[in-house]
Amino acid sequence: MLRYQRSFQVLALGFAALAGYVDAVGFLSSGGLFVSFMTGNSTRLAIGAAQGGGVALAAGALIVLFVSGVILMALLSGLAGERWRKLAAASGVAGLLTTAAVFQSLHWTLGELAVLAMAMGAANTIFQRDRDVAFGVTYMTGTLVKFGLRVAASLRGEERFGWAPYLLLWLGLVAGGIAGALAYAWWADGSLWGAVAVSIALSLAVARLMRRSSA
Repeated sequence: MLRYQRSFQVLALGFAALAGYVDAVGFLSSGGLFVSFMTGNSTRLAIGAAQGGGVALAAGALIVLFVSGVILMALLSGLAGERWRKLAAASGVAGLLTTAAVFQSLHWTLGELAVLAMAMGAANTIFQRDRDVAFGVTYMTGTLVKFGLRVAASLRGEERFGWAPYLLLWLGLVAGGIAGALAYAWWADGSLWGAVAVSIALSLAVARLMRRSSA
């Protein structure tokens, strides 16, 4: 993450906040499953399989949909070429979230959750380096590990503030989660429209950066 320009780090913070918002809404809509945190769903799948509960099928389905979102958006955004790949992926996420918001407004929870999982998988294709994820914006375990390592380096007198971007990324996701939970409590059937607005704004920001970098 430190190798990215400051503007892209700010964008990553925005997408992390968006992921936190969406995951909070998805968690509350599903009654305890995640649309972006697949480690949690993997644990729910394992426990459900051991106990014989139907939650294992639901968790497994969300994992498959999340991975499908990664594959689909990696293929589609790749067609746009490297120059416009980030914009294509960001726009694709906005489109998926819009679809999920429509499903939420129509009270079709299964469709909403399915598309949300795909959208969160797709969001992780935005920031790539050498065909691999430079950093994930929907899961924070690796980010917190990197934060801890950078703190240790700072205590050794190296990279004094190298930990800051990782802490901010985590805080962004948490802040987004708080906003999502509050939005769901206030307007459960329309809470995803806030995520749609943010995703469109982020897509426009990506487009502006792409134009600036190509100027």
